[in-house]
Amino acid sequence: MKYDVVIGLEVHVELKTRSKLFCGCQTSFGSQPNTQCCPVCLGLPGSLPVLNRRALELAIIASLALNCTVAMHSRFDRKNYFYPDLPKAYQISQYNHPLGEKGYLKLPGSEKRVGIARVHLEEEAGKLIHPGGSILEADYSMVDYNRAGIPLLEIVSEPQINSPLEARLYLEELRLIMLYTGVSDCRMEEGSLRCDANISLKLPSDERLGTKVEVKNMNSFRNVELALAYEAERQAAILNAGGEIEQETRHWDEITRTTISLRGKEEASDYRYFPEPDLPPFFLDETYISKLKSNMPELPAVRRERFCRQYSLEPGDIEILVGNPDLADFYEQAAVYCRDYRELANWVNGEILRIAREEELPVKEMDPLVLAETIGLLQKGAVNRLIAKNILSEALIKGEKPADLVKKRDLGIIGERTDIEPLVQKVLSENGKAVESYLHGKKKSFDFLVGRVMALTGGRADPSVVNKILKEKLDKRAEKSE
Repeated sequence: MKYDVVIGLEVHVELKTRSKLFCGCQTSFGSQPNTQCCPVCLGLPGSLPVLNRRALELAIIASLALNCTVAMHSRFDRKNYFYPDLPKAYQISQYNHPLGEKGYLKLPGSEKRVGIARVHLEEEAGKLIHPGGSILEADYSMVDYNRAGIPLLEIVSEPQINSPLEARLYLEELRLIMLYTGVSDCRMEEGSLRCDANISLKLPSDERLGTKVEVKNMNSFRNVELALAYEAERQAAILNAGGEIEQETRHWDEITRTTISLRGKEEASDYRYFPEPDLPPFFLDETYISKLKSNMPELPAVRRERFCRQYSLEPGDIEILVGNPDLADFYEQAAVYCRDYRELANWVNGEILRIAREEELPVKEMDPLVLAETIGLLQKGAVNRLIAKNILSEALIKGEKPADLVKKRDLGIIGERTDIEPLVQKVLSENGKAVESYLHGKKKSFDFLVGRVMALTGGRADPSVVNKILKEKLDKRAEKSE
């Protein structure tokens, strides 16, 4: 492509509070429609909003984690527009005085920093429900106001993202930061993290940015990348044909993998912002900010560096671990008992994730000591790897000690020659064709014979002993046939 791609992202993060931004209504997901509403979040006459202190605190924590300057003085504004899911016909937001400004987010695996223009608080609108699942196909819509008034944090990047892949990396890192700080659970399937993207193209020689198009309805990081890639190609085709880009809002259709025009893009003046008369300005002090800053948890970028330094892990293993805070915590707890850090990472990123997925057992409910003891049994030669995997799963689910399971089930490894030799002889006598095949140079037959011996022992035989005895006996047969 001969054009520079310029992308800015507007991310809405639902804050992890028990009550809404300006009232005491609950924020739990999945309740019956219109059961978590009150006169305040419905905007009924005579009702007055009161700011949720915890929401403000989480917004400050997020601003600090994104390296923003936190405003010591701020206020709320009214953003006026009419839409069926906005019961007051205006949204309480922040415009001229955002809570955080001039921050940055460093892309993982890169030295590039994407500027954060602003971080501000605002209330959520309700939810429109379209029969058939799509606004493009529905004849009517229904409104659920349970979400109206839920606290949101809007995080606006500078237009410094230059590819769909960078947009995806930015979002993935932003999500991790929100998870690590406890600001949000970031469940995109529940709408607690949403992204709108502004994308434009320009020639490398141009100083001015091109006309931007806003893209909505991207419900996964993969869809963000796909939608922006499509939109970049669409705009390039128009420009190449001598056309002009219209400033508009477009809808991403996941099925057709195309963007569809929804409406002309609004300007800030269209919203007629003015100071919110029912909420006074608020003031913060340095002591309060310093206290929040001192209690900040370790952030993903710092944890990656420490895992590399402390555990000498491969970058791929570090990404998997750090990408899941519960998994990283589990690894660190297990590392206290198991000092073979790379082997431990293999088990955590492999078997622990598999058990979590297949058994629907959350990682934070697993006992790290069980994994460390299982690896210890394997390394001492008490069990082989197959048995170790089987007892790990059972021990985690039932809460038993791995060593007790080995003893109770008689799963210990069979390593004595006197125990294995008769089994090898039995396999050789019952599989004459495989023996002949091996003697004629087909090495795969050897693996088949080893597998038969292992099957007779339920996988408990020591493979090295099996291989040694089997080779001895086959070599003797080969000598006799010469």
